[in-house]
Amino acid sequence: MDHPARFAQRSGRLAIRTRLCRLPCRQDQSKEIAHLRKIVEVAAAVMLRADGAFLLGRRPPGSVYAGYWEFPGGKVEAGGTPKQALVRELQEELGIVVNLAYPWIVREFDYEHAHVRLHFFRVVDWSEEVRDLQHDALAWQHAGTAGVAPMLPANAPVLAALGLPDFYAISNAADIGVEAQMAQLAKKLEQGLSLVQLREPALPAGPKAAFAAAAVRLCRSHSARVLINSDAELALKTGADGIHLNATQLMATTSRPDFPLVAASTHNAEELAQAARLGLDFVVLGPVRETATHPGQPGIGWQALERLIATTPIPVYALGGLNHTDLVPAWQAGAHGIAAIRAAWT
Repeated sequence: MDHPARFAQRSGRLAIRTRLCRLPCRQDQSKEIAHLRKIVEVAAAVMLRADGAFLLGRRPPGSVYAGYWEFPGGKVEAGGTPKQALVRELQEELGIVVNLAYPWIVREFDYEHAHVRLHFFRVVDWSEEVRDLQHDALAWQHAGTAGVAPMLPANAPVLAALGLPDFYAISNAADIGVEAQMAQLAKKLEQGLSLVQLREPALPAGPKAAFAAAAVRLCRSHSARVLINSDAELALKTGADGIHLNATQLMATTSRPDFPLVAASTHNAEELAQAARLGLDFVVLGPVRETATHPGQPGIGWQALERLIATTPIPVYALGGLNHTDLVPAWQAGAHGIAAIRAAWT
């Protein structure tokens, strides 16, 4: 297997429209249900090849939900950890030895037979050839083109998250100039950038609207997705893929905005929980480090980031004083990837 750094090289240009929690995942009911039924802890593996393909297995005849496709994995034993269960189950089900796996998202689902808490890991390096030792069939799939069905309800929403790239670029036109920003955007799109947030609170309304329209057109020409920060009207007018809510908007919102893609800025557990309740596609969380925009204000650090992410059911991008060299620490903390302003355009 290749080194996990290959993980950062995927373009992420995946036209996926499925939304997290759009299926009857009943994530909002998990707290009410948890005290009524014992929670079964489960480790689930998103095994990722160098080409971005992930592995699914079909449950065999005679099992619960026979014929349904799932991510490989199994129950966490009493006194054990999700990581230990992951290693054991992949050895038993696929005959492989896990060399490197990153914690990812944690989702709960209430089946008729059990209330489960799924600890997803992104497995990026393993030894031995994958063999079908327990499933009825195995299939390597790509996000946006998965051709197997039906999926276990608890697993299906995860497909949307797999369509997100590792890097989320945030515009900086007010500082570097609109012309320079457009030039850098074109360059980065050519290099594979596929997810962009247009955030320009310092630009006057007219220039901001013109910049947004031009940037959306440019992103469209490269099959990249683009979100507008805070301004739903501008997002609709420019035809952007969605909106990125600031924390104040997030906490005041009672239902998910009607866009294909909705994200938000978060800084604490309360805001993360609100984003999950709304069924947002992803969030940014930070600042991890002190930033140029907030000098003298210390970041929360990697350990606090990891604690906050630990039970979050939607993908999290780490933000704040980070660049591409911070991808591995972000993955180790459970983040989906990193978001950046200045580092995105250097």
